[in-house]
Amino acid sequence: MDPRKLLRIISLPVFLLLSMIAFAQNRVITGRVTDASGNGIPGASITVAGSSVGTTTNATGDFTLSVPANAQTLVATSVGYERRELPISGNTVSFILSNQTSSLSEVVVIGYGTRQRRDLTGSVTSITSKDFNRGQVTTPEQLIAGKVAGVQITSNGGAPGAGSTIRIRGGASLSASNDPLIVIDGVPIDNTSLSGSANALSLINPNDIESFNILKDASATAIYGSRASNGVIIITTKKGRSGKPTFQFNTQLSASTNSKHVDVLSADQLRSVLAKNTTSQGAAARALLGTANIDWQNEIYQTAYAEDNNLSVSGTAGPLPYRVSIGFLNQDGILKTGNLKRTTSSINLSPTFLDNHLKINLSLKGALSKNVFANEDAIGAALVFDPTHAVMSGNNRFGGYFEWVDPNTNKPNVNAPRNPLGLLYQKQDKSDVKRSIGNVQVDYKLHFFPDLHANLNVGYDIAQGKGTVYWPDSAASRYARGGENNQYRQDKQSKLLESYLSYNKEIKSIRSRIEAVAGYGYQDYLTTNYFFADYNAAGVKQPNSDPKFDLDKPQNTLISFFGRLNYNFADRYILQASFRRDGSSRIAPENRWENYPAVAFAWRLKQESFLKNVNAISELKFRIGYGITGQQEGIGNYSYLGLYTLSTSTAQYQFGNNFYTMYRPNGYNPNLKWEKTETYNGGIDFGFANNRIIGSIDYYFKKTRDLLNNISQPAGSNFSNVITANVGNMENKGVEFNLTAIPVQSRNFTWTANFNITYNQNTITNLTAVTDPNYPGVQYGTIEGGINNTALINSVGYGRGSFYVYQQVYDGNGKPIEGLYVDRNGDGIINEKDLYQFHNADPSVFLGFSSNISYKQWTAGFTLRGSYGNYLYNNVYSNLGTFRNVYNLPYIVNNASVNYLETGFNNNQYLSDYYVQNASFLRMDNIYLGYNFGKFMNKRVGLGVNASVQNVFVITKYQGVDPEINGGIDYKFYPRPRVYSLGISLNF
Repeated sequence: MDPRKLLRIISLPVFLLLSMIAFAQNRVITGRVTDASGNGIPGASITVAGSSVGTTTNATGDFTLSVPANAQTLVATSVGYERRELPISGNTVSFILSNQTSSLSEVVVIGYGTRQRRDLTGSVTSITSKDFNRGQVTTPEQLIAGKVAGVQITSNGGAPGAGSTIRIRGGASLSASNDPLIVIDGVPIDNTSLSGSANALSLINPNDIESFNILKDASATAIYGSRASNGVIIITTKKGRSGKPTFQFNTQLSASTNSKHVDVLSADQLRSVLAKNTTSQGAAARALLGTANIDWQNEIYQTAYAEDNNLSVSGTAGPLPYRVSIGFLNQDGILKTGNLKRTTSSINLSPTFLDNHLKINLSLKGALSKNVFANEDAIGAALVFDPTHAVMSGNNRFGGYFEWVDPNTNKPNVNAPRNPLGLLYQKQDKSDVKRSIGNVQVDYKLHFFPDLHANLNVGYDIAQGKGTVYWPDSAASRYARGGENNQYRQDKQSKLLESYLSYNKEIKSIRSRIEAVAGYGYQDYLTTNYFFADYNAAGVKQPNSDPKFDLDKPQNTLISFFGRLNYNFADRYILQASFRRDGSSRIAPENRWENYPAVAFAWRLKQESFLKNVNAISELKFRIGYGITGQQEGIGNYSYLGLYTLSTSTAQYQFGNNFYTMYRPNGYNPNLKWEKTETYNGGIDFGFANNRIIGSIDYYFKKTRDLLNNISQPAGSNFSNVITANVGNMENKGVEFNLTAIPVQSRNFTWTANFNITYNQNTITNLTAVTDPNYPGVQYGTIEGGINNTALINSVGYGRGSFYVYQQVYDGNGKPIEGLYVDRNGDGIINEKDLYQFHNADPSVFLGFSSNISYKQWTAGFTLRGSYGNYLYNNVYSNLGTFRNVYNLPYIVNNASVNYLETGFNNNQYLSDYYVQNASFLRMDNIYLGYNFGKFMNKRVGLGVNASVQNVFVITKYQGVDPEINGGIDYKFYPRPRVYSLGISLNF
């Protein structure tokens, strides 16, 4: 949809709302809003209590407001500060707002309710919009990268909308999902992949987000039961504010460049290598060289530009607080031809009725995304394609691109890489994706029993992804098929119904407060996969490509009963217990239902008599908790049933001259169960110097049993040689430390800083499916090169994702000796029995450090991230660092990694530990600078500008293009760009 058309559609209800607003102008009040240090707070909202009459403060925190003659109270609010009310006793009112970040009364969303921070018993971290990362942020999780102890966020690469991998406390599974549950405004969303979308979260506009609440330990997450083993992230979007309409518009322009190339041989280096080779192979290769000097990585990458525009209006129309927004993102990728265009809109309404007994929150979010996916095969091709030949061949064959041809057939050589520019410009992979997430939450405070609230939450998450992939018939990659013109489509929908009662009662006579929740939940997930025949570029159907069915509709349902009880005595001793019972259609009836209990206790020592009057200590609280959570991702919808499916076209039976598709049984496992994770957590929350220094220390221990993994089956024991099964146990233990400080705070200058660090150790304690003594574990992690080579293993006594390799032998100069490895078992033979576990892909320590300073109207800051103990298998070196890669087949010359100049290897040594490299790093993620010009045009319009640089530098020993790659194997990685951004914001 045209963004301008969507803007007109959204604008209609906005202007209708504005037309409802009326003002009384009988009395003029002036005043100022400041923080605890006397600094003016710009943009703070000032309203007359119980009405829509209001204004906002200017750049110095001053305001002027016309109020009705009978107005008695003014209310001041601002993001990051506590709400405050003051009586109108004259014509001047001054507000001093407390910083909410360091306030114990900060409200935290914990799922099915909220809790003041001082009353928390579990490990919960809250990050609000004022602490988000700055710059070009395409997907929501990038806002908090490096900000939260125990949370590791690793981008999936530099493609537009690629998103990130999120791990909370290392994850809790082997081959099932390690992603946390994500809840947006009360709706648990489907975060699995969607056809046509680079990442499911890329359809959420980060500009609409107000806060993240991260629940990490089981005492906090167990209320979400079978989906909470990997933690829970609760996202709250921005809501309407009391007062007259306030418009906010911001625009950001960005330029991205490739920050680093993979080191491969230049054209002259390749000629030199071949000149030194006196074999017949060397002579044959030299005869194929061209005269050009091409840097293929320069050819495929570009300076990419992006624009991100967002407009919102918020205020109150009568009894109706509202916020309406629209956003448009247009982002090119640094890999040529890639582009993402995303249009988003959101509406939030939060009216109250019946004298505040009935509260309704309506939230609607929509996104339209148009993607052009660059062909990422060009990244690998650019590393190996001969740099001595020009990009274009000088003739029209293969679209004019130079390609390796087999002289015997005069067709593209099937063993050769394809021209990188041909891969980019000849493939057209386009998609259109739509997504909408919405819900209505109703909170009714019973008139006859006001301590009891009835809550209803009805929501949905629907998405559709469809697209086409086109190759012309001239493309060497699809030459034999006459090109390609195929389409795909996938629809997803999730329906949610939750109803619960909440009870909140303060019993002053016994100095107690009781909070209770009890409810029921239903969520249904339905996916529709469409199947299409294959067509060539001319639109002619490929033989035998008709699908047997047009679509299939896998579906699963989760039904839940849950409850939570919180008891607070004397504001010192807090006890919380929760329980959830989940039943999933994915699991056989015998194992379908499971219970998830949790209990936690907190002791606020600061409230004890011996500390209450110690001014140096603002807060001191001990926490301890235990709980059980679960995991169902990784289990197929019908994996416990013996089902039959149609065989593929390559597995048909011949009767006479005809071929018939038959039904064949699938592998199944009727004994599948949930993964279950037990978590113990102990923590200390502290604050000093009137909360100028706050922080926490947490120790956790997690034990996951009935791990899900894909395992091999003995011949004849099942209908498949691989099934999903519960195979063992795993432990995670670690320590988190978080510290936030305000070292300097004065009227004109404030400096805040945050440091967090996490230590996590992961150990597999049992694998019941391992039977081969030659391979003490489950191997995975397929690498490029060779046949069925894997570089990783999960085995008992070691961490998840250990590298499984041979121990390399070196000469006296430290140079690896080709084909020579340590005979670790001493049997005189080098074979699979000499493979050993060597380091891990996951870090043992990761950290974040961010700092922000404000001086008058200037702001500046940065965010650093780092990790220690993580290793990568450099597959670029192992696959391309040999002479064999340069010339090993007739009629082709390939390029090689510069690593060949160091090793001199003739043949690949894929499983040498030489290629397992230390990937610890320290990355400057973000630097920003901003200036607030204050109000102009008679103080009606506020103006701010900002500039930022992302991915500024990386300090590492790793020799590849980037040390931060998911999965532990580095090959064909889409590099993260360095991004330069300039932004402008207007408030009026």
